Amino acid sequence: MAGKACFLTWRLAGSFPTVFNTDLYTSDGPKFVAFDRLLDAHATGPVWLRRPAIATLLMATLRRGKESNAFELDSWVIIPNHVHVLLYPNVPVPRIVGSIKRFTAREANRVLGRAGPFWSKDYFDRSIRDHDHAHRVQRYIENNPVKAGLCASPDQWPYSSVSANSSL
Repeated sequence: MAGKACFLTWRLAGSFPTVFNTDLYTSDGPKFVAFDRLLDAHATGPVWLRRPAIATLLMATLRRGKESNAFELDSWVIIPNHVHVLLYPNVPVPRIVGSIKRFTAREANRVLGRAGPFWSKDYFDRSIRDHDHAHRVQRYIENNPVKAGLCASPDQWPYSSVSANSSL
């Protein structure tokens, strides 16, 4: 997927019961939407990304990836238990996701004073077909905090590409 726009989602380890993983975490659009609704409810599992120190760490890591030219960053949002990103990769997507997850897991666990898995091993990726698809994905990402009940409008959520507080 190098060069072509890509929609990525990854989540915290334990963000919902394992029984759902094989049924919902898929490239099938309707199943992904059902999966994302479960994540947005954040009814079970950790919500470490809600902590400013952890969300800021992830934002800085996205910034470094952009500055290192690993990818061009478009829309993104950090929800309490998962992340959505629209980017244009300049290196293979698994390398991008692996690098972000390895670094942030190590640093977040240090901040939290814990050990063990931070991120789930899996992630969702979808190639963007065209400009209209990219626009729909941007809206989806930008509105995710509203849909999850975290704020009334996208610009109110501090950990997103829409927020005036965002420095990416």
